[in-house]
Amino acid sequence: ILGSKSLKNFCITWIIVCIALCVILPCQLLLRNQDQTTVIERSNNSLDMIEMSGFICGYISCVFYLGSRFPQLYKNFRRRSTEGTSYLLFALAMMGNCTYGLSLVLKMPATESFRALYFLHHLPWLIGSFGVLFLDFFVS
Repeated sequence: ILGSKSLKNFCITWIIVCIALCVILPCQLLLRNQDQTTVIERSNNSLDMIEMSGFICGYISCVFYLGSRFPQLYKNFRRRSTEGTSYLLFALAMMGNCTYGLSLVLKMPATESFRALYFLHHLPWLIGSFGVLFLDFFVS
């Protein structure tokens, strides 16, 4: 699927991104807490830096999460077999993604004016959970 050197570079890059996010986000939280004395009022529709960072992390997570299924799909397609696939792993992952996605949908606000905003704010996680669930059907 991927050469061992490409896979190694991918893993190293992924680790660096995770470490950077683990350093940047807490620093932003600390800076935000220190600036509590100067409260700037903002509208409910705007996103501040921390919310935007979480939103970006959500989309990055979604891309990697969806991408995680393609190597297995490619391997199964090439071998024309699902031999060696752990069906319990995929069954549990499918149940987890289904219940997680449903929890987001069922938590949707009752008022229609907030539904679109809620949907947009949770879109990366909805795509991640239901998208991977869709791909898992093909794997199994």
